[in-house]
Amino acid sequence: METLYLIIVVFLLLLAVFDLFVGVSNDAVNFLNSAIGAKVATFRTVLLIASAGVAVGAVMSAGMMDIARHGIMQPDNFAFNEVMMIFLAVMVTDVIVLDTFNSLGMPTSTTVSLVFELLGSTFILAIIKMVGDDTLSFDVLINGDKALSVIIGIFVSVAIAFVTGAIVMWISRVVFTFSHKKQSLVAVAIFGGIAITALAYFIFIKGFSKSPFVGAETKAWIKGNTGMLMVVTFVVASIIMGLFHAFKINVFKVVILIGTFALAMAFAGNDLVNFIGVPLAGLDSFLDWTNNGGGADPKGFMMHSLMESAKTPFLYLLGAGVIMIIAMATSKKARGVIKTSVDLSRQDEGDEMFGSSRAARSIVRGSQDGAAVVGKVVPRSVSGWIDSRFDKSNIDLEDGAAFDVVRAAVNLVLASMLIVIGTNFKLPLSTTYVTFMVAMGSSLADRAWSRESAVFRVTGVLSVIGGWFVTAGVAFILGAIVCSIMYVGGFVAMFIFMAVALGLLIRSNLAYKKKVNEAHKDEIFMLMMRTKDPDIVLDLLIKHVSATHSFVSKFALEQFNNILEGLRNENPNMLRRCDKALKDEQIELKKYRRKELLALRRVGADIAMERNTWYHLGVNSDQQLVYCLKRMLEPVKEHVDNNFNPLPRELAEEFSPVAGRINELMTRTGAMLSTGRFDGYDEVLQEADAMKDELSRVRKVHYDRMQHDHETTNIKISLVYLNILQESQEFISIMRHQLRAAKLFYGQR
Repeated sequence: METLYLIIVVFLLLLAVFDLFVGVSNDAVNFLNSAIGAKVATFRTVLLIASAGVAVGAVMSAGMMDIARHGIMQPDNFAFNEVMMIFLAVMVTDVIVLDTFNSLGMPTSTTVSLVFELLGSTFILAIIKMVGDDTLSFDVLINGDKALSVIIGIFVSVAIAFVTGAIVMWISRVVFTFSHKKQSLVAVAIFGGIAITALAYFIFIKGFSKSPFVGAETKAWIKGNTGMLMVVTFVVASIIMGLFHAFKINVFKVVILIGTFALAMAFAGNDLVNFIGVPLAGLDSFLDWTNNGGGADPKGFMMHSLMESAKTPFLYLLGAGVIMIIAMATSKKARGVIKTSVDLSRQDEGDEMFGSSRAARSIVRGSQDGAAVVGKVVPRSVSGWIDSRFDKSNIDLEDGAAFDVVRAAVNLVLASMLIVIGTNFKLPLSTTYVTFMVAMGSSLADRAWSRESAVFRVTGVLSVIGGWFVTAGVAFILGAIVCSIMYVGGFVAMFIFMAVALGLLIRSNLAYKKKVNEAHKDEIFMLMMRTKDPDIVLDLLIKHVSATHSFVSKFALEQFNNILEGLRNENPNMLRRCDKALKDEQIELKKYRRKELLALRRVGADIAMERNTWYHLGVNSDQQLVYCLKRMLEPVKEHVDNNFNPLPRELAEEFSPVAGRINELMTRTGAMLSTGRFDGYDEVLQEADAMKDELSRVRKVHYDRMQHDHETTNIKISLVYLNILQESQEFISIMRHQLRAAKLFYGQR
């Protein structure tokens, strides 16, 4: 029995290590996105500063471990085997949920997942215990008040962070405008002094004063001299920041780098419990049972020891911090999640990852109507002055940066303050919620969401927030299901879930590697957006358009053949896959078109005017190929789904040589599009015209056949075949337009 529980404890500790990697991959966005988005330093420098903050925060986070021990459940009313069941269910559920969201590149909340997994597992076990014992109730099994305060704190932080970010950013922008380098020394010095003082108060004074590694006398002195320390810090910091500005040192960059350290420290101090709190609680429970229980019945040994505050060894905390630093430096998933947050808050238009939604369109339209009403009330002179403060024509923006240093500084200082307030009250606020919503509020107030991009940004924000709520629901339900199955199935169910968790993690990592490989095609776009030379941008744009045309040509031919094969073999699954592939490609083509249009605006006006027509003709041809195939597929799919008569051999044999010639034409076209060499261009166009004539002949033959065929059972398949002939002819016409447009857009006459 003891050996089995030892295996579970070892598994929990292994999952803790993996959870550190997965969790940091998800949460690195919280303290890296501002410095990276503003390009204040190299990625390596930002990483070193953040690593120092993580290390300091990790060794000071022992007090937060109580959340996992008795923050949700009342462990003195649970037996050893029950708490181990809860802890195992939480960890299995947690790693699966977090890794799934990371693989999708969506920020989620490790705090929300931990709290709701604990709540779901404890809730279902409490119900089971109450069914067997009438004297028990939720009050003695679940720490309801604490759980409710944690949940309320998590979700209220969303609104607080967004509103605070918007207000402070608006005020900061009115003061500094987008030309912060030209601001007065006094304004910059005061801003720097306030920022450094706020960080010092909430991180160093409030944080260090509650650290278990600071002596009682030192804590008492800090508490008694807080006001004096704040005044001294503000004066000294303001003087230093003023000197920096006088010597042309960017004060905002200094604040951002200090803020990165502070936020990383706050993150580690607040969120380390999410990664290792449960496994360490499991280890403490096992040691208590073996040392004090003396091999007692695990179903009767009550876990009174978990009611005590955690005494996490220093080496455990330091080791966790080291693992977090390694994960932060090596995880590709972390960079994917950072990209999501940075793209949603970037100052200019870029690669909008999200489409538009009805809710987003309604919000944007309502906001515009509200702004119009306010504009009628505010005097024109006042609104004109405010608009002048938001003039972006002379923006001080680092090369390739998503937003400027003023916004980055506001994001970091505000997020740090809000998170450390929660940490000092032992409320595990979601660092993801706070930092993401501060960034969204500040980008909204900074007028980064133009009419051209607002609907996409709002959709993205709604998608991310929706993902957080889905996390809460999924974590609660899945945690309850897993825990109840473990209760019924005992050790067999526990070990099966352990194996399932490992299998899912392996599969998820393999799938993510495949996704990363496919994402490399966006590298050309990113290079286009960083390049300022119009000629280089044009060359890159031609490569991007060439890759798009080439892929669509090959994709269209593949789906054309799949439609024919699905009809011949009466394979509804193949046709359904084809339908899904065509819908997905429609969405992708919209994204590609938006990217390429952004790049087309960056080339010279004369060049853009010359290539504009051919670019749009080529893009429309790509889309028309997909539409054509959808029109071809719809009656075929309906016919096969309904199990109507199959395609007669006569018609299949008649169309086979036609399909072969279409395949040959499309293959040659795809080769020209991918290589940019159009040696056989005229020959292909002539062959395409001949192919269209041949399809007209075959279609006339089929018309005559339908006129003389008196079998009513053949009407449906005859109409399906007629549609294939018509759309195949249109397919060839679109191919000709695509090839001609590509040749002229590439600059070949």
